[in-house]
Amino acid sequence: MRQISLLLACLALFACAEAPERPAQPPAPAGEAMIAAAHPDAVEAGLEILRAGGSAVDAAIAVQTALSLVEPQSSGIGGGAFLVHFDAATGAVTVYDGRETAPAGAGEDLWLGEDGQPIGFREAWSSGRAAGAPGVIALLAMAHEDHGRLPWADGFAPAIRLAEEGFEIGPRLSALIGRVGAVGRLAEHPASRAYFFDEAGAPLPVGFVRDNPEYAATLRAIAAGWRNFYEGEIADGIIAAANEPPLPGALSLEDLRTYRPVRREALCRPYRVWTVCGAPPPSSGGVAVNAILGLLEPFDMSATGPETAEGWRRFIEASRLAYADRDRYVGDADFVFVPADGLIDRDYLRERARLIDRDTAIETVTHGVPPGAGTAGADDTPDNPGTSHFVVVDGWGNVVSMTTTVEAAFGNQRMTGGFLLNNQMTDFAFTAQDAEGRPLANAPAPGKRPRSSMSPTIVFDEDGAFVLATGSPGGNSIIAYTAKTLVAMLDWGMSPQQAAALPNVVARGDVVNIEDGFDPAILAELRDIGFAVDAGRGENSGIHIVRRLPDGSLTGAADPRREGAARQP
Repeated sequence: MRQISLLLACLALFACAEAPERPAQPPAPAGEAMIAAAHPDAVEAGLEILRAGGSAVDAAIAVQTALSLVEPQSSGIGGGAFLVHFDAATGAVTVYDGRETAPAGAGEDLWLGEDGQPIGFREAWSSGRAAGAPGVIALLAMAHEDHGRLPWADGFAPAIRLAEEGFEIGPRLSALIGRVGAVGRLAEHPASRAYFFDEAGAPLPVGFVRDNPEYAATLRAIAAGWRNFYEGEIADGIIAAANEPPLPGALSLEDLRTYRPVRREALCRPYRVWTVCGAPPPSSGGVAVNAILGLLEPFDMSATGPETAEGWRRFIEASRLAYADRDRYVGDADFVFVPADGLIDRDYLRERARLIDRDTAIETVTHGVPPGAGTAGADDTPDNPGTSHFVVVDGWGNVVSMTTTVEAAFGNQRMTGGFLLNNQMTDFAFTAQDAEGRPLANAPAPGKRPRSSMSPTIVFDEDGAFVLATGSPGGNSIIAYTAKTLVAMLDWGMSPQQAAALPNVVARGDVVNIEDGFDPAILAELRDIGFAVDAGRGENSGIHIVRRLPDGSLTGAADPRREGAARQP
């Protein structure tokens, strides 16, 4: 597969990597295309574009702008994303990094209070300081420039129509309005309160038809030119909302005007007979998912399937080891050195895998020392599950695997122009150094992108042909959710829907979080061999998958924990 090299000089409008060649493509063949996303309205918006002859990227514009409307608690145009794209004509795999950037006025003391101590997450979550410069629109514009077939404006039409006509509030959105309204500040900001609550202050009920003319106007302006999001009236609204109390932020018009997405080389690693590609830093997903797989590679996972404690023991230990390395070393590689290649190096992972070759749980998991590693402090930065993932495969075989987020539920809960701002700056460490004074890879800095757990993934066979695409929301659990689907399908022979529905097991640190519905006998065995198990949890995944079967047909999956769908045109 051809990889796109990162340029050292960023002089072009989008900057930071040369655009891939875009060969002429024949008309799309009928039938074999599919979209899997977290809401049926968003799936239908994307399918409408595919039926009109659009590419996977054209459809992604429609899916994202619809999700921003119907699933605003999870993602939106006020947030950021990572998009992994496969070009079937050239074999190129390209990552589009639309992660938010810290304001120029944000420093190491971003999350310190007047007493010099870190403030609490709840206070930070809904603050103006939490908002970074949004990247979704710039990312989509860059990807469209490279891979779009329809005019830029066409991708916005379905969401504009839906915003004007209205959509029905679903159970998940209604419940989250009530939950966040009770613990956050969603009801305290005038625009958010007017949009999400009725006149009596109650959350909008299931079935309520919610229109959003302000959002329709915003999308019309962006459809006329993507720079209209970063300059002019929309930008003014973003800055005004971010600068409202409490804790007004440092985000400026100049931060928006100078925001640029980045083309990056996909982080790819072989796993048995496949190649697994994901997003590189500042995403930790490509590193950690590939590390989990690399740690499992020496073992015959197909012989110890999900019905055995041994299969899960290996998965748990691989997760613990990979998370320990991820937490230690990964940050924005444009600001700190990240030994990404070393973290997924085959020899390094085989040596680390020796720790798994045992009958009992590893008592204490620590980070390793991968090739090229420097000194980094211990970092346990939390991140939150306000995220969505979708997959698009178009009629030419091009693929988009995109994870998109506003960070916590409803971002920082401030609304402008019909959309919510992100609280992505809370993905930075709240201090710049650990207890021993060592600098943290994920410390805040002006213009820096916070570490992400987003793990949009595409898998290829030995010939470089597309096999499947997967990913999930879920904060730092995204890595475990995504790795679970890969092991389930590649090693355990499960269908996409079986893999998505399989109970989630998340092992970051000493406690193993296991979802409700897990086999009680296996739980007992895991406890007997020494794991501290927190069982019966409700895990917040939102896995979406598309897989190509040996006969060339497509099958997909939508996570039963959410309200999504996987459909063909």
